[in-house]
Amino acid sequence: MEIEIKDSLTFKSGYSDVNGLKMYYEIYGQGKPIVLIHGGGSTIQTSFEKIIPLLAQNRKVIAVELQAHGRTNDRNADLTFEQDADDVAVLLKNLNIDQADFFGFSNGGTTTLQIAIRHPEMVDKMILGSALAKRNGAPEWFWGFMEQAKLENMPEQLKTAYQQVAADPNALQVMHDRDAKRMVNFKDIPGEQIKSIKAPTLIIIGDKDVVTPEHAIELQRQIVNSQLAIIPGGHGDYMGEITTIKPGFKTSDLVVPMIEKFLDKEEE
Repeated sequence: MEIEIKDSLTFKSGYSDVNGLKMYYEIYGQGKPIVLIHGGGSTIQTSFEKIIPLLAQNRKVIAVELQAHGRTNDRNADLTFEQDADDVAVLLKNLNIDQADFFGFSNGGTTTLQIAIRHPEMVDKMILGSALAKRNGAPEWFWGFMEQAKLENMPEQLKTAYQQVAADPNALQVMHDRDAKRMVNFKDIPGEQIKSIKAPTLIIIGDKDVVTPEHAIELQRQIVNSQLAIIPGGHGDYMGEITTIKPGFKTSDLVVPMIEKFLDKEEE
């Protein structure tokens, strides 16, 4: 279906049969495709609502919702970043897209790393927003928080956004528990797999992010063709993620011009 939203940005949305899921996606704009992969506990809108209109001025933006998130149903299986990567690859094949740029935020950044490792032929360039590849890339408190994770501690904006769009609003607990379990069981991505990535990569974190600057620097050193930007602010401030929006928010504070410069640059 095609829907008009308030700034007259039209988009198409649909569901695709993907490895036993009815996977939800939205497509905005025209041009070279860029695939947006949301963070944990999130929807397309909570991660990317502020930047989609900007990116869609020059590109075809394909935003997805992964297993158990937003409008995509759950399958009777734990979440893994590898499975999420394979699901995105199948969705793109279903949409007849052979290659695209990718922007993954937070857990979506880890999924994007797995896409580059498992489906390198599909990745032209990629942007890793606050992506975690190793357990030591997040402070100890983060892992303790995940082990004690409770639904009531999940940000209200994320809970509300899920319940507004999910086919089964009562499945919020399922999404929460699957995301928390995945992080509790998180294993480092082997260094040799990260070093195998050839796609030009832009790594972005906030200077007060969950992911440490040291981890971002290590990733930048391991991915041969990569750049690193450390932006003042917290986890997702630089892209207007919903839990970071403060009074006085301006789209001019977002890093979209940097992203577009990276995506448009011809490789030497």
